[in-house]
Amino acid sequence: MLTSLTVIGIVTVMKKSNPIFLNGVPELLVLRLLSRREMYGYQIIEEIRAQTRETLSFGEGCIYPYLHYLEAEKLVSSRRREVDGRSRNYYKLTPRGGKRLDELTTEWKRVTTGISSLMGEQYA
Repeated sequence: MLTSLTVIGIVTVMKKSNPIFLNGVPELLVLRLLSRREMYGYQIIEEIRAQTRETLSFGEGCIYPYLHYLEAEKLVSSRRREVDGRSRNYYKLTPRGGKRLDELTTEWKRVTTGISSLMGEQYA
């Protein structure tokens, strides 16, 4: 079953396995991954799955609209590269994107601290 979400003006489709309260989390994760190194779209999708031990799984219909939005907002930039005969768009974080990542990280820490306080430390 699929759930349609509106995220920053972008309509995306996300698997039911990711709760609705995760709105905005893909942006944070994409920016975080791109702060480490340049990556292409599907690589980002796979990296999120791997690094969250498959707890989070965002499909192409979620991540690619985010990448296009982030590029339009000049938070990331892209360049086309040929690798093994395939042409791919590689994305990297811009200085403006780094500032946005800092803002989102601060907000994430504030929210998770508040939730942990309410739920008790065993849920942190």
